[in-house]
Amino acid sequence: MKTPHDPTVLPAGLPVPQDDGGCDHLPGRAVPGVPLPGTRGAAHDVAAESLDRWIVLFCYPRTGRPGEEPPGGEAEWNATPGARGCTPQCLTYARTFAEFEALDATVYGVSTQSTEEQREAAERLGLPYELLSDSALRLAGALRLPVFTVAGKTLLRRQTLLLKDGVVREVRYPVFPSDQDAPGVIAWLRGQSG
Repeated sequence: MKTPHDPTVLPAGLPVPQDDGGCDHLPGRAVPGVPLPGTRGAAHDVAAESLDRWIVLFCYPRTGRPGEEPPGGEAEWNATPGARGCTPQCLTYARTFAEFEALDATVYGVSTQSTEEQREAAERLGLPYELLSDSALRLAGALRLPVFTVAGKTLLRRQTLLLKDGVVREVRYPVFPSDQDAPGVIAWLRGQSG
């Protein structure tokens, strides 16, 4: 019997996602006021919240649960560039959370999973920040964020948006490997304050 993959570990040999231009239109774009439900019960309008601070919005396909197969099965998931790595990305943001606070930046993870699924992941992983649900694709549709479909589910491609004053100031896309996203964002933010 095959041992299920541990979602906290990035397997070797994952395909590297290529930049398909899916985020080229985002830098300088105004962020629409679209409240998204968070894992602590309140809705968050990231456009309004970015008026007085940096908002780091890292978008990811979905967090997996240990022992559960991802959509389409593990082989298809691992073969899809950029699909695997959501849990390591979330954990890296958790480990570096104090650095974001020191930079006066609010971190949110966002996916198309339900708030209930996200709440389970946030509690299981001990995340110090909230996950936001865009299950209706309201923010993704308004900003034309890149998505992909697997097993009938529409999921966000891995991308990180840095928002300030209601505008997308920087975009990291594609993000690979996922566990290097948070350190790269911290370095970029430090460069903005120097």
